[in-house]
Amino acid sequence: MTAPEPVFAAPWHAQVFALTVHLHAAGQFTWSDWTAEFGAVLAEKGLDKALDGGEDYFGAWIEALERICAARGLAEAE
Repeated sequence: MTAPEPVFAAPWHAQVFALTVHLHAAGQFTWSDWTAEFGAVLAEKGLDKALDGGEDYFGAWIEALERICAARGLAEAE
């Protein structure tokens, strides 16, 4: 029997995903707010090329998380 393929390509992909889910569960933002912010970043980043679901996708994920955290005073923009 072969081992299943990993869901995430890199450990930091899983970590940023988990952090986002945790902040949502802690009431820091709604899932609708998250999807709107993430969708906006994907639209911005996807104007130049199709995102491949790897590093560029999770780079966009981090940017969206940074934006939403900064907007809510959870972290500084820097």
